[in-house]
Amino acid sequence: MLPSLLPGESARCVRCGTLIRRARENPLGRALALYLACGSLFGIASLLSLMTVSTAGMVLSANLFSGPQGLGRNGLWELSVVVLATTFAAPFAKIACMMYVLIGLRLPHPPRHLRTVFSWVERLNPWSMIEVYLLGVFVAYVKLIDIVHIDIGDALYALVVLMITTVAADAVLDRQAVWEEMERRGIPETEIDHAAMARTGPGQRAIACEACGLVNVVATDQPARCHRCASRLHERKPDSIARTWALVIASAVLYIPANVYPVLSVIQLGSGAPSTILGGVEELLASRMYPLAALVFFASIMVPMLKLAGLITLLLTTQFGWSDRLRDRTVLYRIVSAIGRWSMIDIFMESILVALVQFGSVVSIEPGGGAVAFAGVVILTMFAAEGFDPRLMWDAAEPRMQRAAV
Repeated sequence: MLPSLLPGESARCVRCGTLIRRARENPLGRALALYLACGSLFGIASLLSLMTVSTAGMVLSANLFSGPQGLGRNGLWELSVVVLATTFAAPFAKIACMMYVLIGLRLPHPPRHLRTVFSWVERLNPWSMIEVYLLGVFVAYVKLIDIVHIDIGDALYALVVLMITTVAADAVLDRQAVWEEMERRGIPETEIDHAAMARTGPGQRAIACEACGLVNVVATDQPARCHRCASRLHERKPDSIARTWALVIASAVLYIPANVYPVLSVIQLGSGAPSTILGGVEELLASRMYPLAALVFFASIMVPMLKLAGLITLLLTTQFGWSDRLRDRTVLYRIVSAIGRWSMIDIFMESILVALVQFGSVVSIEPGGGAVAFAGVVILTMFAAEGFDPRLMWDAAEPRMQRAAV
């Protein structure tokens, strides 16, 4: 059980050093104001144009939906779904859920299902990729400068402000304060005993809820749900090692075609050649755009490779029960879990290029099959990181640490 924290104070795990909670001043009111602003900005970004390009008297505009539509027209419906989900559906759902919860807590009688809606937000966070999308738009802009004339639309400015506002809203929000406010307002209706863990007896076990963080005391021989948010409880993520290995192996297999097959083709005046991910980096280097080339190389080539290597390291050290550098491996897990989504830069860049550069025989850009494999690598590694339970590292190392203590 955490002690009461004053605004600005924080609490960390005594074993691995992970931040558990950082208390904020007026976390619900400030967060509500910022999420309301996010909702307005997201509406503007969804309705207006991102960019307009022109060449040889022809003009094309793109909005937030043009990329998925362009990918769908070229038969890559898988990429269309992924781009639409990560740039529109997940950000919209996250903002809408947060506004609904924070407004609902101000009502005289808050809806009972607020706890379910709020538990969805944590699951939506990794898939809301507005900031990654903006980097993809920037890379696309640089690639288009030499091909067509470009005008920036109001939606792009709205997305930039939305990204900043979302970061601020997440920073001021104290998620534990939301759960505590729900308890104070009678959600759930039964009173929660926060000191129950200290009285765990025979036939009982203490399990921390992955959704809301509450430590629940439940019967050993029965499946259980969290007393506060009603999420299903597991002492450890089910079949974590096997599931993570399966996803890592599938990602490694897809990594080969993702880098061998072309991700797009630029056809200008009837001639052109397919381009792989590495080929795109070489083009940026040839154009002396060294910082951008480094960004694309790191995000699209190094990050997936390092993420696979990091996950394999975590799996092997856990299965062999290594007790060394447990804190460092926990930090490695946090890094692996956080950086994978940034590899979507190439996919978002491609969606913009496919939507904007369709000028017939003058110049056009077509997506390649390698992009589907690459998106598969990114998504599967994200699922793999989510499926791995870092607590298993500490469980596996505990027998060795106990023998060393004796």
